[in-house]
Amino acid sequence: MASYHGPKAKQQRRFGTLLVPRPKYSRILDKRAYPPGDHGKEKSFRGGRRSDYGQQLDEKQKLAYIYNVRERQMRNYYKKAVQMTGATGVNLLGILERRLDNLVYKAGLGATIWASRQLVVHGHVLVNGQRLDLPSYQVKPGDVISLSDKMKKNVHVIEWVDQIAAYPPYLSVNKNEFSATFLRIPEEGEIQAQVDIQLVVEYYNRLT
Repeated sequence: MASYHGPKAKQQRRFGTLLVPRPKYSRILDKRAYPPGDHGKEKSFRGGRRSDYGQQLDEKQKLAYIYNVRERQMRNYYKKAVQMTGATGVNLLGILERRLDNLVYKAGLGATIWASRQLVVHGHVLVNGQRLDLPSYQVKPGDVISLSDKMKKNVHVIEWVDQIAAYPPYLSVNKNEFSATFLRIPEEGEIQAQVDIQLVVEYYNRLT
């Protein structure tokens, strides 16, 4: 599955889960509590038993959607996670969580993962004071992520940053400076992703 560029609420209705915690998406899921499509109303989000493969595929696609990652990247991340010490699923989540675009999002500097990617690609994000336009960059402990002076004055960015009240424990955020420090590698259970990561591991195990 390529990184997703279509209607975000429609994609979440397909999964039947609020994967991107924004009020407008929540309202749409509440209003249209059925999958998209001409016959969506005749179905339910959990109607019928999915095969083991179907469940694994769903979880893999959800993970790719949450982190806005293409399939080739995801496979490469999985191969890297297998080679690391520890549980493969935990390793995979850790790699995804350390992506620059994701940490820009988790720090509240971007409204969504897609907006955060655009901030990075367009050169509005700095790491340790240096402009970096690679969304997949693996942030290291101690790295400081910040926004360009232009984005610090953007009314939409200012409004969004002001709204965020909670951050992951491995990020130290300075709202006044529009910056965040990546403190450490996330521990097991700290990464909040609405995915059964073991099913994702099982999906890729089938391909090896």
